[in-house]
Amino acid sequence: MSTFRPRTENNHLLVLISLLSLAVFLTLFVLRALDDNRLTSWQWVFAGADVFKVLLLLGLGLAAAYVFTRLPIPGRSLPAVLFLGSFAAGALFWSEPEPIADAARYFTQAKHLEVYGIGYFLAEWGAEIKAWTDLPLVPLLYGLVFSLFGETRTYIQAFTTLLFSGTVFLTFLIGRELWDRTAGLFAGALLLGMPYLLTQVPLMLADVPTMFFLTLAVFSVVKALDRGGTGPLVLSGAAVALAVLSKYSAWLMLTVLPLIVLARVSEGPNGPKTVLRRGLSILAVSLLIVGGLAAFKFDVVSEQIGLLRTFQAPGLGRWTESFASTFFFQIHPFITLSALAAAVVALLKKDLKFAIAAWPVLLVIVLGIRRARYIIPVLPMLALMASYGLSQIKDTAAKRFAVASIAATSIVIALFGYLPFLQNMSAANLRDAGRYLSAMDVERVEVIALPQARVSINPAVSVPLLDLFTEKNIVYRPGEPSAAPEDVSTSPLRFTWEYENPRYYYAGRPDSPGGRSALAVIASDFDEASLASIRRRIEGYRLAGEFAVSDDVFAYRSLIRIYSPTQNTAHLGRDGNG
Repeated sequence: MSTFRPRTENNHLLVLISLLSLAVFLTLFVLRALDDNRLTSWQWVFAGADVFKVLLLLGLGLAAAYVFTRLPIPGRSLPAVLFLGSFAAGALFWSEPEPIADAARYFTQAKHLEVYGIGYFLAEWGAEIKAWTDLPLVPLLYGLVFSLFGETRTYIQAFTTLLFSGTVFLTFLIGRELWDRTAGLFAGALLLGMPYLLTQVPLMLADVPTMFFLTLAVFSVVKALDRGGTGPLVLSGAAVALAVLSKYSAWLMLTVLPLIVLARVSEGPNGPKTVLRRGLSILAVSLLIVGGLAAFKFDVVSEQIGLLRTFQAPGLGRWTESFASTFFFQIHPFITLSALAAAVVALLKKDLKFAIAAWPVLLVIVLGIRRARYIIPVLPMLALMASYGLSQIKDTAAKRFAVASIAATSIVIALFGYLPFLQNMSAANLRDAGRYLSAMDVERVEVIALPQARVSINPAVSVPLLDLFTEKNIVYRPGEPSAAPEDVSTSPLRFTWEYENPRYYYAGRPDSPGGRSALAVIASDFDEASLASIRRRIEGYRLAGEFAVSDDVFAYRSLIRIYSPTQNTAHLGRDGNG
């Protein structure tokens, strides 16, 4: 049995890789003012950081990478190690809060399915269930997780982490199909070399699921074109349909599929007519599935596409982050540089298969998609490009250590830099308050959401974000509606102003018991004006807890005070915010 135990006669290369890894961090640290990422900029993440402590941690990471490359792991076990290792890496970030307000949309849609059933969800998606520009697949899957296992964030995180690990494994399979097993293993491992991606894995958003379904579609098409057969072709068409139904941005990236057909016509094991016939079969199956669903929700889809054209597309020019930030700070620079080198090598070799990996990344560059979150679905393709480049290194042990060092140092940066920063955002108050409420001896929680003082966002959107973290039944009755800003039509938070309070918040869930209620007040500040606005409402309650983690980076701030009822407090006897 072959084992993964590399030997090298040139330890100087390993030392050089280690020194370069540390030098890259120091260079980025010095140049961190260039990082304009809107969530995890190095300007914020490493503000006041002890650089020597970080270097020590990176050194330990490099040592761990070296030890790993020397372990006698059976070669056939490496894909399993890759899958389990990537799941463990993703699970390291389960403690982070939900820092992106978009999670409120996915939670709300998923909870409708949990509360009212899948039939209601399918019938009312886009009507009673506001869909904004979201497609139904991801919230439907989240809703099924809630229905099957319970409305607990941990189950959602386990699901999204499984999708991340599945993406890592699929990336390995694509690399193996296009080139060889080593290229596939390297590509899968390089997905751990993207600190920003690691922080997105546990979040209740659509980006990581879309990444999985897009990667699944690419692999299934490559495999089905080579293998043929009714089963693989139907399954491949279904995989493409799932990618189409995950997120609108995936439609653009799926333009890689004709390129796959072209590559297999030119270099595949089958004749052109066979490949084209199989490609048309895949297209027919996917169109049958997507077309049927689109016809069922034609008005909703048409409205969403109009919104994408008039709001989202122009917004890409306003809500930007530089490519330097995304490809050098949020992704390990070795990955980016290896991908660039790979493009040169592939051109010289006239390797058409490389175009399959390069096409989605090229679209990002040419179309100027300058937002790290928006390019998450194409990151497996970037990893494949980088793997192709690193595979050109002759010294086997050196390139294995290079891949391991990229993954190890990126995990260190994400775990000891990004994660502490995210845990000290005010979004952590929603997480901590939710857990506190779950431990209280009350049946319900009535939420009062006060207008935000520093940002134009509908305060009601914080209610589902709190609900995500608590096991208690939430009751929320909006008071006087907050005035939408004049520039709401171009605001990235426009969706919050179109948010409507779900029916299940007016009196709690249909199956919720009555009984004692606590009050949770969410505000950007608890100044005199804020306290005066709720003074009448909190009569008969005592302050039981306060969650006031605050940051100076983000305008949206959620400070929370929890009030517990005194013995004489009436149960949910008053309306509104008082």
